[in-house]
Amino acid sequence: MESIYNLVKDEVPKPERGPRYVSKFPGALAPTGSTFNLAQTSRPGVSNLAGEPVAADMNYKYGKPKSSFGPAPNDKLPDTKEFLKGKQYAKPVATLRTIKKEHPEKLKPTTLKEKMKPALPGKEEKPIMNLVTSKNFIVANAVENILMAPKKEKNSEEDFLNKDDYGKVPAYIGQIKKDIEAEYQYIRDLQNEEREKMVQKRPLDPVEKEALIQALKAKWEEVNSEYQLGAHLTKLDTVGKMRRKEQQEKMLTQLEKDIERIKKENVVVDPSM
Repeated sequence: MESIYNLVKDEVPKPERGPRYVSKFPGALAPTGSTFNLAQTSRPGVSNLAGEPVAADMNYKYGKPKSSFGPAPNDKLPDTKEFLKGKQYAKPVATLRTIKKEHPEKLKPTTLKEKMKPALPGKEEKPIMNLVTSKNFIVANAVENILMAPKKEKNSEEDFLNKDDYGKVPAYIGQIKKDIEAEYQYIRDLQNEEREKMVQKRPLDPVEKEALIQALKAKWEEVNSEYQLGAHLTKLDTVGKMRRKEQQEKMLTQLEKDIERIKKENVVVDPSM
């Protein structure tokens, strides 16, 4: 339905803008299970697993700058005219002629090696010239030889009677005697020890001998009965069965040897064994 009132539009009032919302929690806090800012750090792959709304109180902050999504757009763009050029930071090496001309002190050695021989005399060093003597060397040598006393000849044969240790027993003889006496003493100690062992040995008493034989036979019967129980096993398919059979056979053989040894006429008991 048409109406004249519809031709004039009512002005819509502008809504009043309320105060800006500011959260009481820090905005830079990582969300629960965040993986940002952890590359190349000592933290594991995730952070803030507990979902704490407050950042942990630490002396240092984990994370590296620009390690979330990289730098912001148009943030510190490089200058297109300032780019790395060849040999920009490599300075040219000066030639030897330039160093000799501008920095000759760099070519001088810091320390000089000590000379093994004295230096040769220079051109300006000259000996004393035009020295004349009135001495007659021929006559002087003749007089010196005439007045010289004859040399005493050394006695090539050594006089052993005048030696300091003449008539005395050499020192090495005493050392040899000590070594021989030590060997004899060692042999005597071994013999005494052997005698003590022989004294301790005694013949086995017949009653004790019979008791040992009966005990060994009883042990043999016990092991043999266990061995006979497994005689029907034709197939030893486990390691335990094989080891058990080997141990029983070994024990039976050893018991038989012990019984034969004790049955001998002269059996000696050594307590030291």
